[in-house]
Amino acid sequence: MDKIRMKTPLVEMDGDEMTRVLWKEIKELLIAPFVELKTDYYDLGLKHRDETEDQVTIDSARATLKYGVAVKCATITPNAQRVEEYHLKQMWKSPNGTIRAMLDGTVFRAPILVRGVRPTVRTWEAPITIARHAYGDVYRNSEIRIPGAGKAEILFTSEDGQEIRQPVFEFKGPGVVQGIHNLDSSISSFAHACFRYALSVKQDLWFSTKDTISKTYDHRFKDIFSEIFEDYYRKQFEEAGITYFYTLIDDAVARVIRSRGGFIWACKNYDGDVMSDMIATAFGSLAMMTSVLVSPTGQFEYEAAHGTVTRHYYRYLKGEETSTNPVATIFAWSGALRKRGELDGLKDLQVFAGCMEKATLDTIESGIMTKDLALLHEGEVNGVNSRQFLESIAQILKNTAQNLH
Repeated sequence: MDKIRMKTPLVEMDGDEMTRVLWKEIKELLIAPFVELKTDYYDLGLKHRDETEDQVTIDSARATLKYGVAVKCATITPNAQRVEEYHLKQMWKSPNGTIRAMLDGTVFRAPILVRGVRPTVRTWEAPITIARHAYGDVYRNSEIRIPGAGKAEILFTSEDGQEIRQPVFEFKGPGVVQGIHNLDSSISSFAHACFRYALSVKQDLWFSTKDTISKTYDHRFKDIFSEIFEDYYRKQFEEAGITYFYTLIDDAVARVIRSRGGFIWACKNYDGDVMSDMIATAFGSLAMMTSVLVSPTGQFEYEAAHGTVTRHYYRYLKGEETSTNPVATIFAWSGALRKRGELDGLKDLQVFAGCMEKATLDTIESGIMTKDLALLHEGEVNGVNSRQFLESIAQILKNTAQNLH
């Protein structure tokens, strides 16, 4: 069978640990036999980020702005233990945070549903999509370790030299202090992206922060969303028969648990990080969650919404068998290939992306799956290792991909 040819490269961002191993096997078994893959490759593995002093992360984001579509493997955000383990020059910031800041987009995450795996929350009947702001907050913070007694302040100096000071705390002894920020322009882009996405899928949109406590920072998000909705989207929402409402995040959590699903839940950056993991786990598995970053200027970066599966990687290094679920990473590749096909007018590539996803779900529904799903599946299952799972998908994909041409 002739391979599908691509016109424009995907930006490929390789990653760390067990997901890096799966990344290579997905390309080998599910893509290379069927697609003449063209990528602009960047190694975002922690060692290489350290060697380049994180320049490779910046370069990969710039390439995404150039080519329009990227696919990213899970990466390590180092803590003190990782600095020691990998002998790093410094504690590098989150590569996701760097990329998201440069693209100034919104992350949309939704669970991948499969027959036989029911949500933990019995009332959920349809996927819940998390719309996560992708700029600022703790991911772009500044922090100080306070050595002893003293006064911490926020200081803003305008271009003309005027100063605004706000006391933070009078320390009586050692502690820590953190400064975070956001931009009206980025919050506005986030709001527009959420409203447009809701209209495109005709689903209700919820937005939640904690403005009763954060009366300036979180309240700014609330105000901008309200202003943009009233100025641009209220009539369109009414015509589409969908609604937008704001509520406190603690109230939103209670409402989500009692809901039937089938809506979009917009969250600030860190809130979206936490809540997307909660949604993914309750629907089945962290490895069963799609994630795409959409920029205001039309770039798309697809990724898995989970970490690098460190525990499995240490077992893999010992030569032990692992049963790591690669579904989210497969769907990152299929999403990127589909979008590349859409932008380049390659129907075969779009259809192939759908075949990848269908073959993956068909494999699970036939009873073959990794052990995380085997524990949740309600039917008869055959829990296999990661390689066997990918090989089973490849066999189904081989049978269906023959009809592409």
